Amino acid sequence: MAGRTVRVQGFPAELPPDRAADKLTIHFLRSRNGGGDIANIQVLPGSLPCALITFEAPEVAQRILKVKNHVLVIGKTQYPLEVTPHAAELSPNEVLRG
Repeated sequence: MAGRTVRVQGFPAELPPDRAADKLTIHFLRSRNGGGDIANIQVLPGSLPCALITFEAPEVAQRILKVKNHVLVIGKTQYPLEVTPHAAELSPNEVLRG
């Protein structure tokens, strides 16, 4: 899965995980956002929720990472998203940092 997964932060914590997954799926499927077919999406709720999105192809993840301004629109509100590479081999200490 390394190379195909990105970590996404910046969507609202009050958004239920299933709805966040739906909104993120729609955003990252769109070719205009650099997206493509998604193999899996996992929303990790919390005060600073994040999502791990695994794409079918590594080149889609690379395109996603090259797009500088991902903005998730929910209703009339825009949420700037932070998209970073996800390394499956991170230790628990690295995951909790930040």
